[in-house]
Amino acid sequence: MQGQISALLPKYLHQEEVVAHEFKDLIFSLPKENGWVASSLYKYQGFWHPIRHLQGIITCQRHFQAQDSDFILITTPKSGTTWLKAIVFTLMNRMQYPIVQYHPLLSKSPHDLVPFLEHRLYVDNQIPDLSSMNSPRLFATHIPFSSIPKSVQDSGCKIVYLCRNPKDTFVSMWQFSDKLRPREMGTRSLEETLDMFCRGVSIAGPFWDHVLLITFLSSLCPHKVLFLKYDDMIENPTVNLRCIADFLECPFSIEEEESGKVEEILKLCSFGNLSNLEINRTGKLSSGEENKVFFRQGKVGDWKNHLTIEMVEKLDRITEQKLRGSGLVL
Repeated sequence: MQGQISALLPKYLHQEEVVAHEFKDLIFSLPKENGWVASSLYKYQGFWHPIRHLQGIITCQRHFQAQDSDFILITTPKSGTTWLKAIVFTLMNRMQYPIVQYHPLLSKSPHDLVPFLEHRLYVDNQIPDLSSMNSPRLFATHIPFSSIPKSVQDSGCKIVYLCRNPKDTFVSMWQFSDKLRPREMGTRSLEETLDMFCRGVSIAGPFWDHVLLITFLSSLCPHKVLFLKYDDMIENPTVNLRCIADFLECPFSIEEEESGKVEEILKLCSFGNLSNLEINRTGKLSSGEENKVFFRQGKVGDWKNHLTIEMVEKLDRITEQKLRGSGLVL
């Protein structure tokens, strides 16, 4: 039965049999909890990861060499990663790929255009050859900053960080995991999953620790880290797009502003447009996930439709305790 269930899962959710020999002693010595879907989660350097992600993180730590010209998108899971990838890719490549009917976003998922380090490039213990990538290179990751490869920390590369308020983050993660969980395995209740999230047992969790690490760094090194909140981006997309462009050192020219380039990019990368593209309605990633699972609603405040008063109070209490003294409000 276990083998049958494993075969139904996307590659990155497979169980222990996919562990490379060189990682077994390390990984199986780590604290372990049940995962949200099928795989277990292992606690490494203070954060929880599925086995396949964890192997990718360790391989990435050992082999990824950042360049000063690199840009890396770091996000908490289910915080608008797909949207951010689309925006930054389009922004950085707007001279090479004008917004016309042949734009790459019309035929490829943002996750194909901006690869994840830990579960795309360095997955399955592979060491990719990145020498052919044009500069500046653009990568994405959910790896918390404390586990980011040392070359990233020591280089002049820039980081764009995006997080979301914890209530919407949790609901989106719960909905996402429910879509991936094979029906044969049954469902995990909202209450049970919330308990895991509050204990920090979620992919790249604890959520609050992930956010606090980068908040501290962004205050010390604003030239290296741009800290963004999903809710703010939804409320003021044009302001934030200009802010991202300035940070990435590709600001909009007067001519671009006057010709409506900002609005063009936001329209192309909007949730409504991306979610209705054929590639995102019917296509799949190489890791097995259907592109459509990355597009649910993208709304701010959807947690009100799912969480009880007691659940909201619990999350708010933990958030207040965790963020106390940081100056951060989520």
